[in-house]
Amino acid sequence: MEFWKFMSVPTILFLVIVAPLWITMHYRSVNRSSRSLNLEDRESIEHMLQTVDTLTERIVTLESILDADHPQWRQQVDRQERAGGKE
Repeated sequence: MEFWKFMSVPTILFLVIVAPLWITMHYRSVNRSSRSLNLEDRESIEHMLQTVDTLTERIVTLESILDADHPQWRQQVDRQERAGGKE
């Protein structure tokens, strides 16, 4: 019986102090690790950024071609946008 009296104090201290801290720190750690991107997400984002860069280059190229062939195209687009906004 004295063994149980002796073990009751450390058991209560563990349950009141150590266990809640342990559980809190564990779930904080799990939450932090889940917030970071995994390898598949990073590869997907990298692919999207490459696509955006490619499309940006294409737009710049198309605008330079339009500037060379039709120098007034920007003014026409501006007029059309203003006319469309008034409707």
